[in-house]
Amino acid sequence: MALSMPLPIPLHTSVPKVILAGRKLPPSSRIRSYASSQVQSMSTVEMSDQTIARRSADYQPPIWSFEFIQSLKTEFVGEAYSRRRDKLKEDVRVMLQKEVNDEDQLELIDNLQRLGLSYHFEDEVKKNLDRIYNKNHGNYGHKKDSLYAIALEFRILRQHGYNVTQEIFNGFRDESGNFKACLGEDYKGMLYLYEASFHSMEGESILDAAKAFATKHLKEYIKVNQGKDIHLSTLVSHALELPLHWRMLRMEARWFIEVYQQSPLVNPILLDLAKLDFNLVQATHQEDLKHASRWWKRTGLGEKLGFIRDRLVENFLWPIGELYEPYYGYYRRMATQVNTLITTIDDIYDVYGTLDELVLFTEAVERWDINRIENLPDYMKLCFFQLHNSINQMAADIFREQGLDILPYSRKVWTDLCKTYLLEVKWYHSGYTPTLQEYLDNAVVSIGAPIILHYAYALVSNQITREGLECFEREYPNVIHCSSLLLRLANDLGTSPDEMKRGDVPKSIQCYMNETRVSNEDAREYIWYLIEITWKKLNKERLEISSLPLTLIGTAMNLARMAQFMYLYGDGHSSQDQVTRNRILSLVVNPVS
Repeated sequence: MALSMPLPIPLHTSVPKVILAGRKLPPSSRIRSYASSQVQSMSTVEMSDQTIARRSADYQPPIWSFEFIQSLKTEFVGEAYSRRRDKLKEDVRVMLQKEVNDEDQLELIDNLQRLGLSYHFEDEVKKNLDRIYNKNHGNYGHKKDSLYAIALEFRILRQHGYNVTQEIFNGFRDESGNFKACLGEDYKGMLYLYEASFHSMEGESILDAAKAFATKHLKEYIKVNQGKDIHLSTLVSHALELPLHWRMLRMEARWFIEVYQQSPLVNPILLDLAKLDFNLVQATHQEDLKHASRWWKRTGLGEKLGFIRDRLVENFLWPIGELYEPYYGYYRRMATQVNTLITTIDDIYDVYGTLDELVLFTEAVERWDINRIENLPDYMKLCFFQLHNSINQMAADIFREQGLDILPYSRKVWTDLCKTYLLEVKWYHSGYTPTLQEYLDNAVVSIGAPIILHYAYALVSNQITREGLECFEREYPNVIHCSSLLLRLANDLGTSPDEMKRGDVPKSIQCYMNETRVSNEDAREYIWYLIEITWKKLNKERLEISSLPLTLIGTAMNLARMAQFMYLYGDGHSSQDQVTRNRILSLVVNPVS
């Protein structure tokens, strides 16, 4: 990746206020309150006969207590609700099988996706999209007068892996190749052109021009609309904040349900099914979270290691974003364990451990021998015991189900993670600032995404293979590399200010500033630019034939979406701010009314 590119115009020049459903916090007696006393910036711990000065990140205790999590319940359980959902699903299935025009069918599919319902109708959706693609591919003359219809078709087909050419938009360009000025007043068309443009690949200049053109006119629309069309204004503001293609699917469903019911074109059957299905799936998520909470309490890590981020619920949000469908419950439970262990080990390296201790811990992980950890301090022994037990148990479960031992590959990805952490610690202690490329080569591993996707493959694929597992050994396929890079870049944008305050290795922003002598603002703009071009690479991988399972590719894309979701307004993973609280309440605690 060339790092000497000129600074682009930033995608986000300001951060609009987040749009969230208003939710009240549960009674304070059911949530653990913040610690009342300030934690000192440095703490000490007795280790044998010496006192070692250590850093502290001043992480607050979790606001979601074990008792609160275990008390979660919902009325949306039982046969009556399931039968009602099945009846509504059949009504929708009839809609999908009707012979209607392509635009109506695509609008229905689009609404099903945004409402979080399309997983019920995968066969019907594929059948319809196959028919539309086979009929229209290479011949779009019948729709040249409808920018909205073509943009909708382009977006949905590309989203599902159909390689539709960008020349589909040529009918809307003048002789100079620019989009016709008269289109600027078609605001619905502009919105759908804008959303379609985010499915572009590198080198697609027509889509780049479409994005710039649509963005300009949508921003003007927000200024002049003055509430004339509240529904369209809400959709436009939402899109300009973050495009649909980059959004976390489950949070988008929750948001869109509330917006859709205000639409003048609302379909009451779809709305009823969306609300009921969201609540039924949420009941499944609550059970998954309770299971993970009981595991976390048994480990004792949250209680014994007071310096770590005890963020079980926030760690649970990630697998919801990656695979929310109810039948992936085992993955969500195991992935929450993986995420929580990653967070714990990250804090040991970033915050608490001394360099000598961290060298020993890295060696212990590489040996993976429970009998050779006698030189580790007690807090590291506890962490290693839990890592060893949890990862071995997952490997045993997978071996029982699929007959393939993944443990050697799992040990390798955890060892790679710890080695990248250790390199960052050495950079910090030596005062070394790496180049941006040097930093990113290490940081795409230290962000933890390869481990997450390793388990997504091992836990979800119907038939794992040794060749598939070998994809996670440092020379990653582009899908894994792009997903990891997007997570790292979004994380750096959201967490860099806090991490630099407490004293941490320079992140991508600081590395680029040091290398090019630009301002912090220009560096952040450049990181946004890298995010945009990495999404283009990921879009290309989605369209190309790959040996990787489609579920893994989808999970990799959803992991990138989770990065945008979690770090758009700061460190949503660690801070426990009001935005993150509201999101947890909306996704896990409070049903749709």
